[in-house]
Amino acid sequence: MKTIQDQGYTSTPEEAEFELRAHIGSIWSGGRLFIGMYTFLLASLVFAYFYLRSANNGLLWRPDHITAPTHYGWAVFLATVATGIMAVTGQRRLRGGALIDWQVAGWTALTTSVIALILQIWELSSLPFYPGSSGYASTFIGFSVFNIMTLVITSFWLETALARSHRLGRERGRNALLSTDADAQSWRANVSAMTYFVGFAALSGAFLFAMFYQL
Repeated sequence: MKTIQDQGYTSTPEEAEFELRAHIGSIWSGGRLFIGMYTFLLASLVFAYFYLRSANNGLLWRPDHITAPTHYGWAVFLATVATGIMAVTGQRRLRGGALIDWQVAGWTALTTSVIALILQIWELSSLPFYPGSSGYASTFIGFSVFNIMTLVITSFWLETALARSHRLGRERGRNALLSTDADAQSWRANVSAMTYFVGFAALSGAFLFAMFYQL
């Protein structure tokens, strides 16, 4: 059986460059589409919240103005915002060529993201209401599941980007991550998409915090 090389197929520099551009473009598009899909999930939660609040059937939207523990809410909110700030700051430093700064910011962002995740899960054991006991309780459980899922994705994406940076740094040298090497360009595109998602998570987290703890 003839191989591809035997049949005369070769990968020219132009073809390799085209494939790299297509690969980076797919990461860019995929990251933005992922944020778009997440926005629809967020919109469904927001719709349910304001619909049940405006309907208030049987005055069961929020009996006695019950609220989830605000100290947990503030802690999760601040940790989520800190994650977004560190991710965006690290990305800016990376664009300036400061790889170490990005890694420090990345590990800090991962730490605050995991802290927010643990606190969000732990909060479910301290709720002053039962799921389904009111409209507010039902939508809050939905918000908690949504936020846990978001924090898991954020933590996983941060960890894999950091692990890949250390692996490529060991294999090819730290400066290679800032070069025009195909793997380095792919990694930087992934970091950019990740940063946009983490920033989106921080902004949406601030909006949801205001809904469930302040309104």
